[in-house]
Amino acid sequence: MRLFRSLTNIMAAIVALPSLAASEKMLISNSLNSCQTNSKFEASLFNVVYTPSNNSATIDVVATSSVQGKVSFHVVVLVYGLKIIETDFNPCGKKGLEGICPMVAGKTKFTWTIPVPAESTKDVPGIAFGIPDLDAMVRVKMVLIDTKDQIACVEARISNGKTVDLKGVKWATAIIAGLALLSSAAVSGLGHLNTAAHVAANSLSLFGYFQAQAIVGLTGLRLPPIVQAWTQNFQWSMGIIHLSWMQKIFTWYQRATGGTPSSLFSTLKTISVQVEKRGLDVAEAAESLAKRGLSMLPESVSSTAALILKRAGNITNDSGSYLVFGIQRVAFRAKIESTNLFLTGLVWFSLFVIVTAIGVVAFKGILELFASRGLVSKDKFLEFRNGWRIILKGIMFRVCLIGYPQIAILCLWELTQIDSPALAILAVVFFAAVSVILGWGSSKVIRIARRSITMHRNPAYILFSDPQALNKWGFLYIQFRASAYYFIVPVLGYILIKAMFVAFAQKAGLAQAIGFLVLELAALIACAVLRPWMDKSTNSFNIGIYAVNFVNAICLLIFSDVFGAPGIVIGAVGVVFFVLNAAFSLILLLMVIISTIFTFFRKNPDARYQYMADDRASFMRSQTHLTTTTELDALAATARGDKGGYKAQLDLEDDGHLHPMHGGNRSASPSSPVNPSMPLFPSSREQSPFRTPSPTPSVGSYGGAPPSYRQSMETGGRI
Repeated sequence: MRLFRSLTNIMAAIVALPSLAASEKMLISNSLNSCQTNSKFEASLFNVVYTPSNNSATIDVVATSSVQGKVSFHVVVLVYGLKIIETDFNPCGKKGLEGICPMVAGKTKFTWTIPVPAESTKDVPGIAFGIPDLDAMVRVKMVLIDTKDQIACVEARISNGKTVDLKGVKWATAIIAGLALLSSAAVSGLGHLNTAAHVAANSLSLFGYFQAQAIVGLTGLRLPPIVQAWTQNFQWSMGIIHLSWMQKIFTWYQRATGGTPSSLFSTLKTISVQVEKRGLDVAEAAESLAKRGLSMLPESVSSTAALILKRAGNITNDSGSYLVFGIQRVAFRAKIESTNLFLTGLVWFSLFVIVTAIGVVAFKGILELFASRGLVSKDKFLEFRNGWRIILKGIMFRVCLIGYPQIAILCLWELTQIDSPALAILAVVFFAAVSVILGWGSSKVIRIARRSITMHRNPAYILFSDPQALNKWGFLYIQFRASAYYFIVPVLGYILIKAMFVAFAQKAGLAQAIGFLVLELAALIACAVLRPWMDKSTNSFNIGIYAVNFVNAICLLIFSDVFGAPGIVIGAVGVVFFVLNAAFSLILLLMVIISTIFTFFRKNPDARYQYMADDRASFMRSQTHLTTTTELDALAATARGDKGGYKAQLDLEDDGHLHPMHGGNRSASPSSPVNPSMPLFPSSREQSPFRTPSPTPSVGSYGGAPPSYRQSMETGGRI
């Protein structure tokens, strides 16, 4: 319970804004963007820090001007699109600003420490220093005093140093999701297959929801600062994790394979990197401007510079500041060079696969060692110890399913970047390999289920009675009811289409928003109508996730500015996005924590869950807790070969056929051990001739008898 309270406190900090307050109040700006075409004043470096505690502002600027003369400034401060301050400022007042009064042509570097009287900031609301990821901006228009001509318009984004992008949130979500997945494996090894299936299904859904939030941050849309920060918390689920020594290796590898690494982080002291917030029309115009500027350079210099700019971000003005958006924005916020992002995600996925495989093998060895020394009973984890190779294959396939969104997005995006020929080849190989593995597994499940329907008039018979099929391919269908065995195919299609929108439409934010809206709406309708998951609670869990994803898609459409909404509306929607997803994440985490804790502290955790209407429990091989059986359990055991020496294990070799095995010999044609004239599951609503209703459940391998087939038909295969 102490661990439970600690994790709860960590997640409660997500929605407790006062806990995000820093010790010292300040306002910060580190980039200056142009808001006027043909601007005659540009800044490649712009750092401003205002601290009200000492009433001073420190300004560090490297600027380029093409005019000369005295200028005046018209200053407007906007907070969430609302104008809170508007004033005129003459830099040639009593204390002229060096380099600005008068303004001189050329490139100038200057550093100022300016006193700011308290009365000058009396109109700044106190909330500006407390709310995280403040969406505020200062817009300055420069006008020549002599001619009254407007020579420039610049904008500076303001931050107060507080953010919802917190390491505590990242660690808490990652640890809980990982422990839940490990718990499902441990519970399965103890023989509680019903509980393990529920915990695994909810854990995978939770992990998928984290990835969905990360994908929102990877879109090329204009995202409010609070949305950028919140979605950054979940980029670990896409393998976007920064380690300095790894980044050095990736940079070396890219250079060694013919690539040109970007170097934004080594030039931050001389060049500003602007995190895109104003729309991709600015990026496209900036890219055109960069190409015109580079065309005037020598060919050798311009080609190298163009390659660097293509990988690092889009140049926004002649002075050389960069603009990053979409996937590059996420890389910059994670302190990863954009040219290293693909390899970062790929390596973390590979490490996940390798560590998981080593962990399974080590666990097998430890169990055998303990069993030989009598430290654990010989029947503990017996099924795992006997069939650990098939189980290992199934676990590896499950890892591929978990990492598919990450692999699909990063590999497809790399094909649009081509950071080096070797990286492009890796992208093709990994994307094709994982896609083929999951596609092949899905086709195997469909063929097994169809054969089961042909032989036994029910897909659950072979899917859940044969341990080889269940351990190897069960990750694709065990979370669904038996009649929805095919649902993994639309799920994989959903992931692939979303990945294509993210990877190929980085500069088409509106297309991404509309695509996400249509895709999430279709997914929500399909889940709500078909209700394909194993029972009512699991269906509710997943439908809730898809509903929140649909709301997030609506928010993305608003962020795209297709409706021309005022800034205050976009800012408010950003706050709603954060509050909704933070609260929903907390609820899902608590549900997973509670269900996992109950799993380990109840004598019979399977009794907590209703039996599936497809009677899968009667077909699963589980002798660990078997004491007495129902008539259907006995028949299923006989069909599997557990009694009378009959062996019916299916030959699941990848030859495209399923072959029942009789006494070790393959029959000429598929046949069923059950009389087809009296099927195990009749198509009518009549009571099965193999079962008799019992008013009290008998104790079986799961603590109770499965429901009658009549109940299954009346509920349409659902509970």
